[in-house]
Amino acid sequence: MEEKQHVYIIGSKGIPAHYGGFETFVEQLTSHQVDKRIQYHVACMTENSEKSDINQKHFEYNHAKCFNIDVPKIGPARAIYYDVLALNFAIQLAKVNRDKHPIFYVLACRIGPFIGRMKKRIEALGGRLFVNPDGHEWLRAKWAYPVRRYWKYSERLMVKHADLLICDSQTIENYIQETYRSYEPETTYLAYGTDLEKSELDESDSEVREWYQENDVSLREYYLVVGRFVPENNYETVIREFMKSETTKDLVLITNNEQHGYYTKLRKETAFDSDPRIKFVGTVYNQELLKYIREHAFAYIHGHEVGGTNPSLLEAMALTKLNLLLDVGFNREVGRNSAVYWKKNGTLHQMITGLDSPLEELMTLKGLKKPEHIDTEFSWETIVASYEDLLMKF
Repeated sequence: MEEKQHVYIIGSKGIPAHYGGFETFVEQLTSHQVDKRIQYHVACMTENSEKSDINQKHFEYNHAKCFNIDVPKIGPARAIYYDVLALNFAIQLAKVNRDKHPIFYVLACRIGPFIGRMKKRIEALGGRLFVNPDGHEWLRAKWAYPVRRYWKYSERLMVKHADLLICDSQTIENYIQETYRSYEPETTYLAYGTDLEKSELDESDSEVREWYQENDVSLREYYLVVGRFVPENNYETVIREFMKSETTKDLVLITNNEQHGYYTKLRKETAFDSDPRIKFVGTVYNQELLKYIREHAFAYIHGHEVGGTNPSLLEAMALTKLNLLLDVGFNREVGRNSAVYWKKNGTLHQMITGLDSPLEELMTLKGLKKPEHIDTEFSWETIVASYEDLLMKF
């Protein structure tokens, strides 16, 4: 019987996935698995599993062996504690199972201060530590200064102890190589993936008609923003610029703004509620409906500037014809010559005003190419095949 390559995945809330980039990644990695020589083990938060009516400590999903971790609600440090508990449990599990050369793949750099001791235990098993450094978490505005300092310190220690850093953005890989040159980090670039299939819904479906009617939105007569409602996604810049534009189209924002202090602050500072074109419509959990909304937007506006290959941007590039992206390295490496780029210098409103023309004319005028690289480089099938090749090399 052929020896399995055991891979323990730590750092997502778990599968079945209910939300989140890392959760979707683990769901896709396991559901698209082709090489059966790999045995995935996935750490899950108990509360995530309970959403799918899974109450056992150990369960199987997508042929992955999953284990639930109970995490007390201790505030901001909860995610750190979860990763520590999950990695310790995984190391013990690999020891009991007598796995040969197990790989422990930790998603994000939350547990740097604790990783040194755990790395020794991994080495004692003949195992290796892989890390996905995620994005620049230490730049996120939601964190107080001491927390940002922790994130940066933790990142440094994770880089120092990792046997391999898997970066889902070339910009992040370059940053790791340049910033931590003294550690001579071993890195590789493996992108995030996206679903390339068009929506199964059409204009006559009830959920489509109801959503557009309820939100007073017309097909192809709106700019779209989708993403987490956080300052580093530049909602303020996008809203202020849109308000200054002369477009008659709407700005539809699909985000978790409900009962959010940042929403109140933005409304007070920009008075966006005085502009009927600006429409916060909450979240859309129906993925087929969300695809349809993306497909039938006039254009997508992407203001994310912190992070790796952003899932929302990949989905936009796959489904929305015209994409206006903030001009940062993360976005350029995905958009390439298939998108239009804007800077935070107060000229986005002029771009929007100048875009009030038929879409096909605009695409020709801007010299935009079809984003064929999304199909070839960012499909989940391609990403998973690359992961399997990598995991079987070690």
